[in-house]
Amino acid sequence: MSAERLTLGYGERVVARDLDLDIPAGRVTALVGPNACGKSTALRALARLLKPRQGTVLLDGESVARLSGRDFAQRLALLPQSPTAPEGITVRDLVARGRTPYQRWWRQWSSSDDTVVDAALSATGVDALAGRAIDELSGGQRQRVWIAMALAQDTPVLLLDEPTTYLDLAYQVDVLELVAELGRAEGRTVVMVIHELNHACRYADHLIAMCDGRVVAAGPPAEVVTPDLVREVFDLRAAVITCPIAGTPLVIPLGGRR
Repeated sequence: MSAERLTLGYGERVVARDLDLDIPAGRVTALVGPNACGKSTALRALARLLKPRQGTVLLDGESVARLSGRDFAQRLALLPQSPTAPEGITVRDLVARGRTPYQRWWRQWSSSDDTVVDAALSATGVDALAGRAIDELSGGQRQRVWIAMALAQDTPVLLLDEPTTYLDLAYQVDVLELVAELGRAEGRTVVMVIHELNHACRYADHLIAMCDGRVVAAGPPAEVVTPDLVREVFDLRAAVITCPIAGTPLVIPLGGRR
């Protein structure tokens, strides 16, 4: 997936201009940067939720603007920042909604749909919760259920907008380990917006660092994350060492903003 010379904005406000993105296939890519730098706006453009004023988003070499809604939904799934579910809906019923793009008037629900839903519930570790209402679950459990619904959509590309927001540290790690497994073990192309730079370094294969609506650097975390990069993008003095456990870059702040 890629984007070429995007101009993005809301109303009269331009968020990004001449933005180029290159998303490697079959890997986990993290969009990182300070608040209001354009990360989620870029993800919305990739997901076709925001129409670029200029430029093109390409999926497998095709402009996403030319794809039918059903075709696009069979190729790309999105988990937004704050998804909402109908009151009282059960976990299994919510996950089953991921199969909507495959339903036709001549092809109704089948055993193959059940198989995909079962696999999504199992992969996210929420199969034991299938009969429970979403309203009864913790934040971390709900997030896993939403990811399960995206998996049930059975697309080669998965976009996640801040999947760890509002979760405590243990649930953040659970969700990010699941995301990493989806990319590395299953070969899906995953793009996630994430605020925690150390989490991005540990769980992503590819980083895109953004600031003021532009890409500052892109590549493997070990090549991208340096003290100079942290200073330029986050306005933060920091040391960058190698994590003794994961072997990935570890950012240690040395003080507040300049």
